[in-house]
Amino acid sequence: MDRFFGLDKVTAHDENAALLTTVHDPVELGLVQSILEGEGIPCAFRERGSGSTVKVIAGYSMVGTDVFVPKARLKEAVELLDAYRNGEIVEDEDVISADEV
Repeated sequence: MDRFFGLDKVTAHDENAALLTTVHDPVELGLVQSILEGEGIPCAFRERGSGSTVKVIAGYSMVGTDVFVPKARLKEAVELLDAYRNGEIVEDEDVISADEV
C-alpha cells in the first residue's frame, strides 16, 4: 500500500543532502531538529506522500517526515541521533556540573 501512495521512496531532495531519518511524530521531529541545530548541523525537512496536506488538516504528518543533513555531516548527525536514541549522556564543555559549583 505504501508503494501505491508513494510512501516507500525518499522524498525529492538536494543532491548535496543525505537522508538522516524519517520521523512520524511532531515531538520527535522537534527533538531531532533541536539536537542537530544545537551542534550546528543544518537540516531540512520534507513530508512524504500527501503529508503536507495531512499536516495542515490533522496538525501532524501521519505518513512521516524525512530529515536531511549535508552529506559531509551525515556521520556526525548519525552518531548524535544514535546517542540520543540509546540514552547516552553527551558531555558539553559549556555546562557546569553540580560538582563544580
